[in-house]
Amino acid sequence: MADIQRQATAQWNGNLRSGSGQTSTGSGVLRDVPYSVPSRFESGKGTNPEELLAAAHASCFSMMLAKLLGDAEKPPGRIQTRATLTLAQREGGWKITRVHLDSEVSGPGLDTDTLNRVANDAKEQCPVSVLLKPGLEEISLSVRLA
Repeated sequence: MADIQRQATAQWNGNLRSGSGQTSTGSGVLRDVPYSVPSRFESGKGTNPEELLAAAHASCFSMMLAKLLGDAEKPPGRIQTRATLTLAQREGGWKITRVHLDSEVSGPGLDTDTLNRVANDAKEQCPVSVLLKPGLEEISLSVRLA
């Protein structure tokens, strides 16, 4: 299979503190979504890079878990995952330090031992985990049957 490329764009206007920007995905699913210092470091309206990374990680993990459960002949009915990303100040600067994946899974014949084993494999193998892991202090996981 050929390499797959995805695109997104971002535009920023003004200085950091009072400026703002818009981001869009190549697919058009996100179009001109606002982002700013208040949406990143406070609770202002709009998105931020960390929220988008958390969404990507939750999505990637859920897809990998579905694949690996299928491989184990325990296909899931539903996977609901929340990724909580921590942005912390370290040595005078900001750093993404950890991601916690919290997932609830249902499926016929799925048992806790299989779910825990396969979910840990999915956490290690999903491409977003592979990308983020070297720079993080931790990727943690809690998983339970629905």
